[in-house]
Amino acid sequence: MNLILFGPPGAGKGTQARYLVKKLDSFQISTGDMLRDEIKKDTEIGKKIITDMNEGKFVNDEIVNKLIENVIFDSQKKNKLIFDGYPRSLSQAKNLDLLLKKSDQKINYIFFLNVNKETIIKRIEKRKILEERRDDVSNTILKRYDTYMQTTKPVLDFYSKNPNFYELDGSLEIEQITLKIDDIINV
Repeated sequence: MNLILFGPPGAGKGTQARYLVKKLDSFQISTGDMLRDEIKKDTEIGKKIITDMNEGKFVNDEIVNKLIENVIFDSQKKNKLIFDGYPRSLSQAKNLDLLLKKSDQKINYIFFLNVNKETIIKRIEKRKILEERRDDVSNTILKRYDTYMQTTKPVLDFYSKNPNFYELDGSLEIEQITLKIDDIINV
């Protein structure tokens, strides 16, 4: 089973993805984690990523799509993918569809965790302390939130037409969101 979890930064995608990975014996595909790993390694790609992130921009689709392609064609991960925060743009969504078709896979469920800006700010402030995330700076988060909502609207339109698309209230407590997802996937 392959799933997509998307929503603005701080919506709870990672929390739900970690739960689903255990429940479904799957793999969390977090482009954020992949990108932070490139930054840690201090690669040329990592330097470009950090510049984009600090400016509140999304990382170039070409970089992200290449990282995703490597994961999709990993035979150990076939039909065991939980996409956490990917795709973020219409071109990424189309790229994902193409790669999945080439690898004889599909997306079984798409969950959009819809959260307002005020809830995001509270969560980010808490996460910043608990997880020591350097990319969680309030003014950067607000830029990323606005950029996300603007950029993701076409992705939302693209996926919302699918019968396997579910919009969930991301401001609910973690456990409530988890129960709703469990009810939908019924596993």
